[in-house]
Amino acid sequence: MRALTLRQPWAWAIIHAGKNVENRSWNTRIRGTVAIHAGMGLDGLEYLPRGVPRPRAGDLVRGALVGLVDIVDVVERSRSKWFFGPYGFVLRNPRPLWKPIPCKGKLGFWKVPPRIVRAIEAQGVRGTP
Repeated sequence: MRALTLRQPWAWAIIHAGKNVENRSWNTRIRGTVAIHAGMGLDGLEYLPRGVPRPRAGDLVRGALVGLVDIVDVVERSRSKWFFGPYGFVLRNPRPLWKPIPCKGKLGFWKVPPRIVRAIEAQGVRGTP
């Protein structure tokens, strides 16, 4: 399983607020289930699109895996309020972890260690069927 590290509140928005596009300056061929890792960085809540509910302070876990999501496409244009490009990873089927799993993140996509994959599976959260 691969993971992608994001600053908060973006990791929270993918799992809990309907963020259906992850913007990147680079493209990827990766499709399927990836783990979402909330990094230690924090952006201001004012950057969330208008109409998106603001998370409570305790909702912004940092330094942990917080859920799974499926990457189904990469686009260069989208009507999603979350898209600003130049590339947008199209996301579907967010699944929160019941309990965040602390671990260090990395740049780009990174391989989740087997012991952490087992911890995800122990929570009953699964990848694409």
